Parts: sequence; C-alpha cells; structure tokens
Amino acid sequence: MENNDEKLTYSAAISELEKIVREMQSDSCSIDNLSALTTRSLKLLKFCKSKLLTTDEELKKILAELEA
Repeated sequence: MENNDEKLTYSAAISELEKIVREMQSDSCSIDNLSALTTRSLKLLKFCKSKLLTTDEELKKILAELEA
C-alpha cells in the first residue's frame, strides 16, 4: 500500500492497520522495524481520520438538503 497511497481506500487502510498491529504484537517484530511501523500507522490513521471527517461533512450537507 505504501507505494500506492493515491488509490488508498478507508477499508484498505484499516486492513493495513490491523496487519501492523498484529505484526507489532508478535514476538518476531524487531525493534528496528518498530519505528517504520509506527510511522506508517500514523500516516494511515491520519488518512482514516480525514476520510471520516470528509464523509461526516458530506452526510451533514445531504441531510440538510433533505430538511430544506
């Protein structure tokens, strides 16, 4: 996913976050890789937050039009 963030979807980001969490919780996660995983997680979380906020605003506009 890292190389193709332009086409990243919310579902794909959540799936990748779940994979990262599993990897971080495993005994095989090296301390050397921890920083990269944390950085990627932060990027994915920011993407998800933005997507949720955008969707919330869009839904509010749609609902406002229905009430008018």
